[in-house]
Amino acid sequence: MDVEGGRPAPGVQMQDYQQQPGGELAPPLVQYTAVTMVAETPKDHIIWSLCLFVYCNPCFLGLVALIFSIKARDRKMMGDLQEAQRYGSTARIINIVATVLLCLIVTACVIYYAIAIIKSVAIIKTISRPNGY
Repeated sequence: MDVEGGRPAPGVQMQDYQQQPGGELAPPLVQYTAVTMVAETPKDHIIWSLCLFVYCNPCFLGLVALIFSIKARDRKMMGDLQEAQRYGSTARIINIVATVLLCLIVTACVIYYAIAIIKSVAIIKTISRPNGY
């Protein structure tokens, strides 16, 4: 240890010793904090899969997602959390794809029916005019 002018060299940390009642110097007490982290149980997304399966099952993706959700729940009950996470993740991806596909289908149907209604109203107006005026 290099001492320059009574100071320690840079980068060397000094320990703070405390004076004990008997006159001895003792190192400071170190306190440790133990944090117990509970692993989050994997999600199986079974409610989402059930809704897609019952209400709208585009290209049978709701059924496939339901099967993966049930597998994820079974693995979670057996204690195999890694496989449950894998099946749950697959069910989530299939649910997302099925939901996006459903939204596209509903949007296309709304647009199609709106155009059909506009055209039928225009046809009715031309038919109902006397002498084509």
